[in-house]
Amino acid sequence: MELATWQIAILIIFSFFCILDNLTLVIGMQFPVIVGTIAGLIVGDVTLGLTIGATLQLMVLGVGTYGGASVPDFTTGAIVGTAFAHISGKGIEFALAIAVPVGLLMVQLDVLARFANTFFLHRIDKNIEELNTRGIARNTVLGMFPWGLSRAIPVGIMLIFGQKVVDVIVNDMPDWLMGGLKVAGGLLPVVGIAVLLKYLPTNKYIAYLIAGFFCAAYLKVPMLGVAMVGLALAINHFNRKVGEEKSPEMKPAAAADTSLTIGGYEDGEYEE
Repeated sequence: MELATWQIAILIIFSFFCILDNLTLVIGMQFPVIVGTIAGLIVGDVTLGLTIGATLQLMVLGVGTYGGASVPDFTTGAIVGTAFAHISGKGIEFALAIAVPVGLLMVQLDVLARFANTFFLHRIDKNIEELNTRGIARNTVLGMFPWGLSRAIPVGIMLIFGQKVVDVIVNDMPDWLMGGLKVAGGLLPVVGIAVLLKYLPTNKYIAYLIAGFFCAAYLKVPMLGVAMVGLALAINHFNRKVGEEKSPEMKPAAAADTSLTIGGYEDGEYEE
C-alpha cells in the first residue's frame, strides 16, 4: 500500500507546522497522541494513528525539555510511524520500531536547527539596535525555517524514498543500539506513569487507582473500558461533592447556659 502524492505533501507540511506549534502557538500539536490521530486521518487509518500516538504519548510523559535542552521528538516519530505502519500493514510494533529511532534522530537535527537559528537571532539583535521593525519581523519569520525544515526534510526523505530508508534505520543499526531503543521504549512509558502518579493526588484517591488496576490487570478490560469506569467514578464523586455543598448545614447546638447561681441569684444579680 502506497501513499498518494497529496498525502505525502500534507504530512511533510504537517511535520513542519508541528515543531513551530511546539515553540510558538502551543495549540496541541506538540502531543504525539493528537499528532498521531491527525496523521492517521491523513493516511486513512485514524485508529492506527491514535494507537501509535497514545503509546508514544506515554513515552513523552517521562521526558521534559528545560532550559532549551533537546529531547527525543516523538511527535515527528508519530507521523513517520503512522505512515509506515499503514504502508506496511505490520501494526503498532513495527511503527514503534521506526518511531523511536526517528525521535532520537530528531535530537541531533534539533541541535542543528538551534545552531542555524542563531544566525537570524543575531540579525534581529542588530535590527533592534537600529530600530528596524521591518527587519525584526522579517528575520523572526525567517527564523522559523531552520526549525520547520529540521523536521520536514527528514520526513520528506523517508516518505518519498519509502521502505529503503526505513530498512536502513531498522536493519542496519547495531544490535546494541536497537536493543537499547527497545529497552528505552518499554521503560519510558513506565517513567511517564510514575511521573503522573507523583503529581496526582494518588494517596487521596488510592481506591480509584486500585479499581483501575484491577480492571486492567485481572479483568483484562481494554483501556477505553477502564477510562469509562474512571469517568463513571468521577461523575459520581462530582455529584456527591455538589450535593454536599447544596445541602443545608447543620445548625450549631444552642450554647449551654453557663451562668452561675449564687444564693438563689444568677451571677451578676445581687440584692442591694
